Amino acid sequence: MKRIDFIFFDAGGGHRAAANALRQVMDRPGGPFEIRMVNLQETLDSLDVFRKVTGLRLQDIYNLMLKKGWTLGSGQLTAAMHLVIRMFHGQQVRLLEKLWNESRPDLVVSLVPNFNRALGESLRRALPDTPLVTILTDLADYPPHFWMERQRQYFICGSEKAVEQALAMGHAESMVFQVSGMILSPRFYETPRLSAAQRAAERAALGFDSDSPVGLLMFGGQGAAEMLDIARSLAERPLLAICGHNAKLRARMEAVERGAPMFVEGFTADLPRYMQLADYFIGKPGPGSISEAVFMGLPAIVERNAWTLPQERYNAEWIRERGVGIVLPGFRVIARAVDELLEPAAFQRFRAAARKLPNRAVYEIPAILESIVGSGLLARDDAFRRHQPGDSPAEAGESLAPPSD
Repeated sequence: MKRIDFIFFDAGGGHRAAANALRQVMDRPGGPFEIRMVNLQETLDSLDVFRKVTGLRLQDIYNLMLKKGWTLGSGQLTAAMHLVIRMFHGQQVRLLEKLWNESRPDLVVSLVPNFNRALGESLRRALPDTPLVTILTDLADYPPHFWMERQRQYFICGSEKAVEQALAMGHAESMVFQVSGMILSPRFYETPRLSAAQRAAERAALGFDSDSPVGLLMFGGQGAAEMLDIARSLAERPLLAICGHNAKLRARMEAVERGAPMFVEGFTADLPRYMQLADYFIGKPGPGSISEAVFMGLPAIVERNAWTLPQERYNAEWIRERGVGIVLPGFRVIARAVDELLEPAAFQRFRAAARKLPNRAVYEIPAILESIVGSGLLARDDAFRRHQPGDSPAEAGESLAPPSD
């Protein structure tokens, strides 16, 4: 039996969700794998300078930013975070090297950004024959030093854009795999499809009639205060609002005065069922949320502006390129956008485009991982080109970190 370490953290929730989804598919009785979940935040807790200064873990600061909507200038904050990570790079490598020497995995699978250089260097030191695979849980990289580093490793990408980025960095084609999308929970494939009668009955139980289109309003696992403004702007449109773990937001949403019904839910494992009851999606362009919505045939309305997280900005472009929704400069024009989306010809066009994008990534990835761990082949250090003359280190993705020793 092969031992595989899945590396995740709880900044945003999508990394743990992707790791759990893969584990559900792979970690079966009698299967060839033993999966261990490794929370990177806990492993590196002793080095969390943000916790020392603020009393909060880095992942908790990130989640608070999402909940409060404090995302303006997040590109600059990312650069500052990378500077801190580089300052503690050597210590991170030593802590991770100790982890690998103790756990002795046959394969390490990273589902986190920002720390892949430390993961790769520590693994080469401790277990040079153990491959590192990074699975991007974003549709594209946000270089430099976000998802992709110039080092010996494999990549699994959910879009053509991410594959192009890996190859442009110089990684060999044999080390870069493309799957059909982002990792979705197996629930999206296993939840029975409702008949028309069942759907009408369940919508009625939530207070909706059978004729009026229902919008699914969702801003990730932490919710967002912006949902309140949208609920007021769409006071005459039926809404199904998912507030995630944000109990205060849920209470405030339930108090909003509206002319049309709105059902408000907190964190739920029944998202595939709720998506079957909705007709379109409104939210931030998070890779998980929009992938779930499109998989369920829901056209999406998202915004892209200075407040959008930099690693999520390409997602808005992806929506435009695939023709599966509308991208706004801000939700202040949400009422007009909903009217435009629900115009019958446009709505049918958006839905048809969504249905042309099948996603089986959670079932495609296990076979890729099995082929990597079973082949005994590693990406060589020379499996990617060095940057060409004239490239800046940032353009080439070359590490700017100091030596670890």
